[in-house]
Amino acid sequence: MERITATPNETIAVAENYAKTLKAGDVVLLKGGMGVGKTVFAKGVAKGLGITEEVLSPTYAYMNDYDGKLYHYDCYRLTGGEHALALGLTDYFYAGGICLIEWAENIASVLPKDCKVVTIESLGDEKRRITL
Repeated sequence: MERITATPNETIAVAENYAKTLKAGDVVLLKGGMGVGKTVFAKGVAKGLGITEEVLSPTYAYMNDYDGKLYHYDCYRLTGGEHALALGLTDYFYAGGICLIEWAENIASVLPKDCKVVTIESLGDEKRRITL
């Protein structure tokens, strides 16, 4: 399924609806280049899950935990699956929450086999193509 959004608020709305299709234990890979709106999408998923806490990019923390409902990863700085294992990040794949992973290709060797994929592409300005 493909959605075109023109504003960050529209991206949040798409993600909020997408969150309703997710179940505990789902691992979702957020694919897209730098600055395309992966964290904006994560904000919408959080909203759809009823999380009221502000969702921030986990760039320096590697992973933010939102009450065990949502685990939001940024694997940009990880050097491989072994790095994620050493940090204990893979434990959360099986903790009963939903995992959203940015830059998942950096830890591909340790990802579960049945991950869902969301791809976000910039179409210029704030316009985005979101493939679910």
